[in-house]
Parts: sequence; structure tokens; C-alpha cells
Amino acid sequence: MGGRWIERWEPEDETFWREKGERIARRNLLFSVFSEHIGFSIWSLWSVMVLFMGPQYGIDPAGKFFLIATATFVGALIRIPYTFAVARFGGRNWTIFSALLLLLPTGFAFAVMEPGTSYGTFVLVAALTGVGGGNFASSMTNINAFFPLRKKGWALGLNAGGGNIGVPVVQLVGLLVIGTAGALHPRIVLGVYLPLVVVAAVCSALFMDNLAPVRNDTGAVKEAVAAKHTWIMAFLYVGTFGSFIGYSFAFGLVLQTQFGRTPLQAASLTFIGPLLGSLIRPVGGSLADRHGGARITLWTFVTMAAATGIVVYASVVESLAVFLVGFIGLFVLSGLGNGSTYKMIPAIFLAQGHRKGLSGEAAEAYGRRLSGASMGLIGAVGALGGLGINLAFRQSFQTAGTGTSAFVAFLLFYAACIAVTWAVYLRRPAAVPDTAEAAEAAEGEKPRLGYAEV
Repeated sequence: MGGRWIERWEPEDETFWREKGERIARRNLLFSVFSEHIGFSIWSLWSVMVLFMGPQYGIDPAGKFFLIATATFVGALIRIPYTFAVARFGGRNWTIFSALLLLLPTGFAFAVMEPGTSYGTFVLVAALTGVGGGNFASSMTNINAFFPLRKKGWALGLNAGGGNIGVPVVQLVGLLVIGTAGALHPRIVLGVYLPLVVVAAVCSALFMDNLAPVRNDTGAVKEAVAAKHTWIMAFLYVGTFGSFIGYSFAFGLVLQTQFGRTPLQAASLTFIGPLLGSLIRPVGGSLADRHGGARITLWTFVTMAAATGIVVYASVVESLAVFLVGFIGLFVLSGLGNGSTYKMIPAIFLAQGHRKGLSGEAAEAYGRRLSGASMGLIGAVGALGGLGINLAFRQSFQTAGTGTSAFVAFLLFYAACIAVTWAVYLRRPAAVPDTAEAAEAAEGEKPRLGYAEV
């Protein structure tokens, strides 16, 4: 329990927030974003390293897809313990530790990144980079505790978007290295990030705080695990965030393998999609605020299916220009969906609180407990979608030499997401109100809601 602890934290008290809380919360948000940003960059490191792995490494495209799939898998699983680490150790303390932990995958990659290293060693180092994926879960949990309810959407959106941008930034660093030093010097990328990891840890130690009132609510966790809507939303998040992180990791390798791009040509295009997807994430949340999260999510999946159809066509006719239009469209749409699906979660559990007979602050408190407990699980399962995407690409290229069959599989999955979103959250009368306002308006009409028991 060492480190700097704040014993009293009451962000809902407007006087406390105005005089003291807001300044402290914004400072913690700033340095949380920085640490999470570096974590995302390390997690997606192998989307860049594989561009440096020419024929001299002796690894075929299927083997490279397995490397990035390994990083995705570990990053998804580790989100679950990271979600609860903040309450156990303190947000500041855990941020310091999790930042320093990034030295392991970065340092080991620096040591082994050369021809002649065994494939098993590369797999092990790729698995270590998964620790960067956990930083998102702990960072979101920590920042969620600092801000009042009326500010959470803005704070969490900024925190998530700032972290996600770590993916295109490390890809831009890779492009800069390939464009200046050439594709034979991957250690320069790693040399850039080693000191940045240390800076993130030092800044966390100097400028962040632990909140003593934050404690793990094991009852809420058990209830969230048993809730059907936790797993329904996790399925939908596979389609949005899983698509974003999976495509981010695989984009450059697909360009090299299917369209014969050189490392420099691939790197010059790879960062565009993740950058646009990261920047547009808050827009998805804002649209969900105005029009309802389920409506935005449904139309996101519809357009993602259309964009996937374009990609399938481009893959068949081998048109790089059309392929880029469709694939970058998928990044933008998955970013929109990231924002809208996350905005659905608290509204769904608030609606459930109303269904249980709660009202006012009691219903809001219930919604906060359940949504907070479920977000870590939803984030972890959603990230596993990235694993599925990379394994699908691996199998597709291994058996057919192209990614066409993988894209067809993704198209079918988006069709399933469309059906689930409509059937569970939009079909009347069995709909769950997807905004807080709708849930409150329906409070006196519970028998008409009829959504599935959770």
C-alpha cells in the first residue's frame, strides 16, 4: 500500500469537484493516457516487426500471422486481472508497475530481433508484448473512478482514443525507420520505445495518485458474470473492437502477402486505418448519445458488412485501390462502433435497475456497479476478436494464398452481429432502452419492456 493515496474522493460533490477534484482528475487522466498509449504501441509491436522480417528470417506468412495472433491472445486474456488490479494496488502504483513491465517485451525483442533466432523464441517474445494490451483495462478502470458520472463519457472516450492511437504511432515509427535506415534495422524502433517506457513510469510516479475509496466489488463481478447482457455485449464488442485491433495488427502483412507490397510500401499505408479508427471513436459515442447506442451499432454493422463486401470483391479481382477503400472503411466503422457499443453498456444496466424496481440514485448506482464490473470482461472478450481475425488470415493464406475466404467469414460474422443487435436491443416490444433517458422514461412501463432476464 505504498505510494501517494487520496483518502477522500467525492467527485459527485460539485463543491469538491470544482475546488479540488477536477484538477487532480485531469492530471491523472493526462498521464494515464500517456502510459496506456505506450502500452498499445508495445502490444501492437509485432504488426511492425513482421514488416522487417524478410526472407532471411525463414518465416512464411502463416508463421507471421501466428506471431501477431499470439500477442493479441495474451493481450486479451490479461485484461481481466488488470481490470481488478487498480482496486487492489492503487491506480498510481499499478500504472507504474504495468509501465515498467513493458520493458520486458521491448528489451527481449531488442535482444533477439535478427535472422537466425528460432521461431519459438519469436513466439515467446510476441506473447510477452501482450502485457501492453492489459494497460487499457486498468487505465479505463482507474479513470472511471476519478470522474463524476456527467464527465465519464468524455474522460473515458479521451482515455480510450489516446490509447488506441498508440497503434498507428508505432506503425509510423516503423515507417520512418524503414524509409530512412531501411528494413534491416528493426532495433531502432525498439530503441525508441525503451526510454519512452521509462518516461511513462516516471511520470506516473511523479504525477498520479491512488484512490483509497476504490475497492473491488466481488458481488458486482459475480452478478456481471451471470448477466446475459454482459456476454451479448461482449459478442458485439468482438465485432467492433475485435475488428479494429485484429485489422490493425494484420493490415501491413496482408498488403505484403496478397498485394506484393515492399516493407516501405506496406508501412506507408498501414497506419492510416488505425489512426482514423482511433480518432473517430469519440464520434461514435457522441452519435450514440443523440440517437441511441443500439441504432448506431446496428447501422455500423450494416455498413461494415457492405465494406467487407467491397474488400471481398477487391481481393478477387486483385485491385489494391478498391481494397484500400474498403479496408480503411472497415477501420473507420469499427472505430465508430467502439464508441457506440461502450455507450450502450451503462444504459443497459441502468434499464435493468429500473426493471428491478429501483429508481433515481438507486437505479444509477446499480447501473454503475454492474457496468463497471462488466466492462473488463467485455473488453477482454472483445479483444479476442483480434485473435480470431489473425488466425482466420493465417488459415486463409496457408490454404488458398489469399485472404478472400477470411473476409467472407468476417462478412458472415457481421451479419450475425446485425441480427443480434436488432433482435435483442431494437425489436419491439422486446427491446432494452439504449439511452439513459429512454430507460428513465420507461420506468413506469416495465411490463412493456420485456427484455431478456439477466
